[in-house]
Amino acid sequence: MNAKKLTPNLVVRDVEESLRFYENILGFTREMVVPDQSPFVFASVKSGDVEIFFNQLENVLSEHPEMKGKPLAGISSSFIEVDNVEALVKKVEAAKMKLVIPLTEQWYGMKEFVMADPDGHLIVFAERIKK
Repeated sequence: MNAKKLTPNLVVRDVEESLRFYENILGFTREMVVPDQSPFVFASVKSGDVEIFFNQLENVLSEHPEMKGKPLAGISSSFIEVDNVEALVKKVEAAKMKLVIPLTEQWYGMKEFVMADPDGHLIVFAERIKK
């Protein structure tokens, strides 16, 4: 196997709410929505080389009936390396978003913070500490 790319595919309660959050708060750009008009059952956003998919929970359950009654929620954590993590954390705080872990310099050479998106998916935003 020669893996080429990893794209988180998040199951969400409301695709439009996720789009607003990732576009307006985090600065991602909308790449695709399905269908072309609201209400959406799928969407993707991108920033640099990072792409994230959103799938509407009800749509996932209709396409995979074997998952009904089984827990789809779990703990997922995405690690996204960015430029200027300090500016991003200020933007997140200005939007009144709760940080799970505040901006911290880690022993492994990264400055990072952790937040949760509207569905509780954890996102670590990190920047390599320049020496």
